[in-house]
Amino acid sequence: MRTTEISRKTGETDILVKLDLDGSGKAEIDTGVGFLDHMLELFTRHGRFDLTVSCRGDTRVDDHHSTEDIGIALGQAFDRALGDRKGITRYGQMILPMDESLILSAVDLSGRGFLAYDLRLMTEKVGTFDTELGEEFFRALAMNARMTLHIRQLDGRNSHHILEGAFKSVARSLRAAVKPDPDCAGEIPSTKGVL
Repeated sequence: MRTTEISRKTGETDILVKLDLDGSGKAEIDTGVGFLDHMLELFTRHGRFDLTVSCRGDTRVDDHHSTEDIGIALGQAFDRALGDRKGITRYGQMILPMDESLILSAVDLSGRGFLAYDLRLMTEKVGTFDTELGEEFFRALAMNARMTLHIRQLDGRNSHHILEGAFKSVARSLRAAVKPDPDCAGEIPSTKGVL
């Protein structure tokens, strides 16, 4: 069973994440940040994960702590659910069109956290959400999931479409990477013998 539950409580946030890598795309999301709720719902659907996220955060200050800490907890959930990473495909990539936007993402579940992020957002906000928080979320996710993650904007002008394309593209890349590889069942997909 590739499922896990992460609880994270700080002076700024109180978060619960439940993740099933082999789900059907069911989402129960309540972060207190409307735009992030929307992004995580479509992330869940496109990744075909089952995901529950609840967060009570200091959004009276802004959405930064909630967004980053949810990325941390979700990354930890992926890391734990993957276990020793035996038998996984390991790599995934997607070039995803979202209206005028075109977003490339590539994932390596390498055991090493790294983010290369190249989105050129035209606005500082989408609704009340600070667009710079997209990078904070994906950095926290990549570092705590111990994965290499590249996200690149190939085209686009609308900030909502660009961010939505990024969440969908990363979900699809992760969906491919976490999938069991029948040709390598029980094997660590690395010449090192460990990820």
